[in-house]
Amino acid sequence: MVLIEKGKWVWLLMLGLVLCSNFAIYNTNVGNGILPDDTNEVVLGSLLDLVILLPILFMLYQRKFTIKMAVLLTAMGCILARFLIPYDFLEPFVAVTWAGIAIEAALIVFEVLLIFMFVRYVPQIVRTVSSSKLPVIFSFPHAVNLYVKKNPIIHMICSEALMSYYAFFSWKKTPPPGMTIYKNSSYMAFQIMMIHAIVIETLGIHLWIHGKSTTLSLILLVLNIYSVVYFLANIQAIRLNPIYMNDRTLFISLGLVKRAEIQFDNIESIIVDLEILKKKIPKDTIDFIVRDFAKVDPDMIIHLKKSIKVTLFMGIQKECTKIAIRSDSPSELKHAILERINNRLCKR
Repeated sequence: MVLIEKGKWVWLLMLGLVLCSNFAIYNTNVGNGILPDDTNEVVLGSLLDLVILLPILFMLYQRKFTIKMAVLLTAMGCILARFLIPYDFLEPFVAVTWAGIAIEAALIVFEVLLIFMFVRYVPQIVRTVSSSKLPVIFSFPHAVNLYVKKNPIIHMICSEALMSYYAFFSWKKTPPPGMTIYKNSSYMAFQIMMIHAIVIETLGIHLWIHGKSTTLSLILLVLNIYSVVYFLANIQAIRLNPIYMNDRTLFISLGLVKRAEIQFDNIESIIVDLEILKKKIPKDTIDFIVRDFAKVDPDMIIHLKKSIKVTLFMGIQKECTKIAIRSDSPSELKHAILERINNRLCKR
């Protein structure tokens, strides 16, 4: 695993070398000095680098290979060529770059259609969420996936919609009963402190930056407002979403930061050995541990038979085979999980 993690940086280094070398050839005095009179072969080589080699290196670095990603990266390589290669050199191959722009435009139109589809189904999504027994942080993504095709853009919209709901429309809600993961920590105080720091920074520094650069001050103002809204939403999301369980699944979330659905049939074992829990959490483990000012260890690590996808902020998904949890009621949580596992075994 360590060798794989180190190896992926080789691909990133090679990607950087490809970009830098192609930039240097056309945009530095040294590069211009070694260009031949007939530049077509050099430009063709650069196009192969940007359209074929660059996407391959990036996918090797990400360790993720999909047709959609390959098409998207190839189109981006075509567009990048228009910026790196002077037009006089690129003119014989300009059709290639227009093809890239056309592909990008088609993908953008497709994403926009998905957004319109999402907006169209909002009433049905709201009704589905209202009738669901699951917490909103889980029922809303389920409802979206039910009506709209899964897509990274839709995942981002879903994440932003959840943030808006918890930041502006959830303050009259009371937390449901259940086991929590934040009450035995200073996490909420830490979040409030961050909000205060952002507000003070905005008031104190914004005026000074505004005198230097109006554009930069507006960008920082928007980012600070977004950060405050995010922290407020995250506080509410943690308060209103204790650990939830039904007969089949454990639903656990750390506010808007991450959430997971763990099938009881997929649990292989639960580790509660203190010596193991005090060790560094492995890389194939996603933790649901509230951190503030002090280092804390999990109460248990759940080993899974098959990997699951944990949803992170902005809808990003990450696979894992172990879940580390620190709760306010570790014994009660362990007992509840084991009870449901046994019930599932008895029903077989």
